Amino acid sequence: MTSLTDRYVAATLRSVPAQRRDEIATELRASIEDMVEGRSTDGRHTTTTAEREVLTELGDPAQLAARYTDRRLQLIGPTYYLVWERLLKLLLSFVPGTVGTVVGVVEATAGGNPGGAIGVGISTALTVAVHVAFWVTLVFAVAERVNPALRLPAWNVDQLPDEPVERDVTLADACASIVALALTLGFLVWQHFQTLIPAGGDRLPILDPALWTSWLPVLLAVLAASMGLEFAKYRARRWTWRLVVVNAVLDLAFALPVIGLLLTDRLLNPEFVQRFEWLRDGGNLDTVAGGIVVGVAAVTIWDLIDSVVKARRAAR
Repeated sequence: MTSLTDRYVAATLRSVPAQRRDEIATELRASIEDMVEGRSTDGRHTTTTAEREVLTELGDPAQLAARYTDRRLQLIGPTYYLVWERLLKLLLSFVPGTVGTVVGVVEATAGGNPGGAIGVGISTALTVAVHVAFWVTLVFAVAERVNPALRLPAWNVDQLPDEPVERDVTLADACASIVALALTLGFLVWQHFQTLIPAGGDRLPILDPALWTSWLPVLLAVLAASMGLEFAKYRARRWTWRLVVVNAVLDLAFALPVIGLLLTDRLLNPEFVQRFEWLRDGGNLDTVAGGIVVGVAAVTIWDLIDSVVKARRAAR
């Protein structure tokens, strides 16, 4: 054989155990010689042409070596793939978000960095997601090659999922709403103990502290009840007329006090307003209050209409 065959055999032997190289080299050379001889005797191929065709058909030496040694050329094979996929999806569904939220809250409170807490939480969640994906995949990749006796449970018909049920309220929608409500509730509490502007070392609440003895506890209770409503909506899978009524009551219980306090200049802390010259000048404060009123009213009306439309669609 020529140097072409020698190079092919040498490339194949690089990926096989040393103790089997002589055996595989002898077997592979004999196979190549037989195949080349069979082609070159038909009169249509020269020895050189036949050799190139034979080596091309044998394919990549690394793949041939894997066949000789029964070595798998995949990261996660069919034996463990479904278990790996299910475990990875399960862990990624809650671990990064939970860790990111905890780190963000700690950064905003103990770390004294409320402005950067969201960024820190997001970056932490992404880092945790990468680590979870890497280490879970590594464990299963090693298991694929070591092939331990895991004794995975055999599949049976009892594992078939229930018939799919149409959902008007998805898990993503419910989670997004709960997070938004939780952030709003947290902000109402946080603004009382922290400050967005320098205040000579003293805290400067955005909302009037006097509201803690009147409307703020009511608003916090409404937000907490709204979070409970989101759980109820998800369990019910769709909007019902009872949920529409409860949603309307909670929407109005939050919107009406906020609008009333804004229109009577009792929502914002007077000391906070005094810190901003542009708010004190002319009718700027009234303009800001009017804009917030319009925004709150628009969001409330939209939510009421949206809930009615979805309830009617679900009732058909």
